[in-house]
Amino acid sequence: MLRHMEKAIRARRERDFSRIAAAIRYIGDHVRDQPSLQRMAAVAGLSPYHFARLFRDWAGISPKQYVQRLSLDVAQQSLAGDASVLEAALEAGLSGPGRLHDLSVAIDAVTPGEFKARGSGIEFAHGEALTPFGPARVAVTSRGISFLGFVDEAGDAPGWREFRAAWPRASWREDDGSARRVADAIWGLERESDRRLRLWVHGSNFQVQVWRALLRHAAHTTVSYAGIAREIGAPRAARAVGSAVGANPVAWLSPCHHVLRSNGALGGYRWGLERKRAMLAWEYSRAVANGDR
Repeated sequence: MLRHMEKAIRARRERDFSRIAAAIRYIGDHVRDQPSLQRMAAVAGLSPYHFARLFRDWAGISPKQYVQRLSLDVAQQSLAGDASVLEAALEAGLSGPGRLHDLSVAIDAVTPGEFKARGSGIEFAHGEALTPFGPARVAVTSRGISFLGFVDEAGDAPGWREFRAAWPRASWREDDGSARRVADAIWGLERESDRRLRLWVHGSNFQVQVWRALLRHAAHTTVSYAGIAREIGAPRAARAVGSAVGANPVAWLSPCHHVLRSNGALGGYRWGLERKRAMLAWEYSRAVANGDR
């Protein structure tokens, strides 16, 4: 009975996020037209009342507030002649004085010796948890969080199979509770803002260098692939930086969703562009709700 209820809650949350994501995409495409609540609700497949309530619960502000604030920022970016005004407006929402990502996150890299052992003596607790952006697959060890990826409509988390295959000698314990604790620490209402989260990840020296640069320079704003390349002292390696960003095994905490193209366009995202857009919109909305915009 309890398992059935959990499945029903998950299905409802997935539907809710899909509706929100569709509305966010529509608003982005029509923000200059000041879309009405009725139109946004129709795109989401809900009544205006239920859509407004769902959006406020998710974003922290009403759909009208989101459209009004975003329209103003888009207009300001247009006056500044920005080539990609919508993304630039969302970027501006992440660059204010507020600290949306006030969790302290550190990266420890798997050593060559540890990886050579292929997980011998290591236990991964793994499971799924609900997040503001749909369900996520999480894997943790005593050393830290090793994988966090969002589950797609087919029920797969891109990168998960490759991650698991890299550790054939490890012990694997299914534990949704550990995944929920990670999600609560990141997005929960009662999260501890001074809690230090540690990532334990495997990658090449270059990849780890890029992921550490993301933590230093993309936690509170957006950054370009070329900008990350310059930061790590490899200004001609923007393409390689893009590959390293795409291989990031820990979504959100290592904020690869903050990496945009040099012209401000969204670029790619391992867990889907619609989710990346929604993540930026969620952060933007929270900045507005916190008075940082």
